[in-house]
Amino acid sequence: MLFQEKDSYESVLMEHIRLNGAYWGLTTLDLLGKLDTVDVNEVVSEVLQCQHESGGFGGNIGHDPHILYTLSAVQVLALFDKVDVLDTEKIANYVAGLQNEDGSFSGDMWGEVDTRFSYIAICCLALLHRLDKIDVEKAVDYILSCKNHDGGFGCTPGGESHAGQIFCCVGALAITGSLHRIDKDLLGWWLCERQVKAGGLNGRPEKLPDVCYSWWVLSSLIMIDRVHWINKEKLAKFILDCQDIENGGISDRPDDACDAYHTYFGVAGLSLLEYPGVKPIDPAYALPVDVVNRIILGIKE
Repeated sequence: MLFQEKDSYESVLMEHIRLNGAYWGLTTLDLLGKLDTVDVNEVVSEVLQCQHESGGFGGNIGHDPHILYTLSAVQVLALFDKVDVLDTEKIANYVAGLQNEDGSFSGDMWGEVDTRFSYIAICCLALLHRLDKIDVEKAVDYILSCKNHDGGFGCTPGGESHAGQIFCCVGALAITGSLHRIDKDLLGWWLCERQVKAGGLNGRPEKLPDVCYSWWVLSSLIMIDRVHWINKEKLAKFILDCQDIENGGISDRPDDACDAYHTYFGVAGLSLLEYPGVKPIDPAYALPVDVVNRIILGIKE
């Protein structure tokens, strides 16, 4: 199902991120209460085919492992309550092996460092209950070293503040219980300034709004308790204006082409806004609340 169509133009373009696409699409279905339309066994089988002998997962069958796709694999299996099919020790060792001496994380064996990977490592290991595999204190200290004078966070120390990186850093700090170490008012001000007149949010100053920031910015504001600093009604209208009424899906901006990525983040944004008919999503783990409760807290509904 996930990897059947291989010859279309769109499929070729997305070949290397097919596992990410599975996470976007399947999480959207879950938020809309439609996950039961999918063959669970088929999904599990295809996800497991992406695993490398190192323990990590590639973005597609036969692709090299990377921490990005490893988290997506764990998240997809978490949706179906199938994390138990994984060799968690092997995956945890793969992720832990990517931590560097300064506490940062590389994405794969080639060594690129980014605060995205810090979040992914922490989120993945938390879902597997194996945070003990890494030096959490060093990981937190590295993330804090990427904080800027404007309250935001960059991909590395001194990097430009960006809403996507801010989510990763705030999410990692939330999972590790370290949110008290940031200036919530200063960061909240930077984030609330991302809302433009049309109601949408951008990722940096002077940029156009994009539906995906309905997740990156909004989730961060919720985690630091500053979501009341933006106009939620205008944001919801912007997301809904980006729908393709005839064919379904959500685009980056009104009248653009829809895709799975923006559809997921649009629906996730509506979930954070408590839109009717959409299940609640956890702002730190980027999974439905019932899934997080089941895995992290052991609460089954």
